[in-house]
Amino acid sequence: MDVKNTFTEIFGTEPLVVRAPGRINIIGEHTDYNDGFVLPAAIDLAVYVFIQKSGSDQSKLISIDLDESYSFDINDSLAPVKQGWVNYFLGVIDQFQMAGHTLAGFNMMFTSDIPMGSGLSSSAALECGIGQALSDLFDLKVGKIDLAKMGQAAEHKFAGVKCGIMDQFASSMGKTNHVVKLDCRSLDYEYYPADFKEYDLVLFDSNVKHNLADSQYNIRRQQCEEGVKAIQAINSGVKSLRDATIEDLWKAQPNMDGVVYRRSKYIIEENLRVAEVCEALQAGDIKEVGRIMLETHDGLRDGYAVSCKELDTLIAIATSCDGHIGGRMMGGGFGGCTINLIQKDKVDQVIDQVTKAYKEALSIDTKVYRVAIGNGVEQIKETN
Repeated sequence: MDVKNTFTEIFGTEPLVVRAPGRINIIGEHTDYNDGFVLPAAIDLAVYVFIQKSGSDQSKLISIDLDESYSFDINDSLAPVKQGWVNYFLGVIDQFQMAGHTLAGFNMMFTSDIPMGSGLSSSAALECGIGQALSDLFDLKVGKIDLAKMGQAAEHKFAGVKCGIMDQFASSMGKTNHVVKLDCRSLDYEYYPADFKEYDLVLFDSNVKHNLADSQYNIRRQQCEEGVKAIQAINSGVKSLRDATIEDLWKAQPNMDGVVYRRSKYIIEENLRVAEVCEALQAGDIKEVGRIMLETHDGLRDGYAVSCKELDTLIAIATSCDGHIGGRMMGGGFGGCTINLIQKDKVDQVIDQVTKAYKEALSIDTKVYRVAIGNGVEQIKETN
């Protein structure tokens, strides 16, 4: 479907078009809500938003992929609704209005090639996409970091998910062939080169999502907070686990529950791994990046306990394949994707091996996504 032409046929005006990407995270898992460091990147899968002023106070949102629509008056008081996808848009509109921006009625259509539920942050892409679209349509010149903050706040208030800011930051601030080292406390950031040379990024989707994810996420947050309290007793300067050293943890261990110790140890070590991967990328040592990714998977499986049989099986199969140099589960855990670095000339062979072996082992099909690192949210302007 040519969405742009369809928009023009339905609404009689030519739309402004915005592309907002999904994201991957190379390293730095579950560190975001511990004020730590992450290393995400925008990818070449994205949400596409088509928007234009309606000429009235009425606004209409259309989801091409779901074949659903929602209409409202731009002057109405906004609140979450039952149509889940609508809340990402209403939440961002609400953020714009709370920030004092004046909006008029508009018509919007969107479509996406980001697979839903795969851990590639389609929700953050929706939020950044509508934010950039509103900023451009009404010439508001909202900064990219502010767009990320608005997207996060929209997800908290309208979607009810207390997410960190990594996903929205990556979608808004991504840069082709670069990863973003983000300090989740200060929002200071640096770009690092992510030319993986003779290796490709390949995601294997476990095709499962265990319902443990949400409840266990909250439990992990609580366990990390308990770890901080125990460490503060021996080092009052520690405000979150990102401030703590392994030595601090050892000293606090006698006063710490064993599970809390393992959770805290994983977070402290994962922040160190982010720095190690940045050094490896600077040096162009992609094999070292892969090795560290495998270390993270071990930590997520054994220390943080958020992996599952399906993800572990995918990693075990992949690591047995010639040409695979590293990988790990990506995202919250208990399902979703693994992210892998695979030698370019062996990718098809590894995909074939993993697909067959995973099916044989667990009677589940895996979806495969080959991704490249691309730019953050941007308006698409036609060139003649």
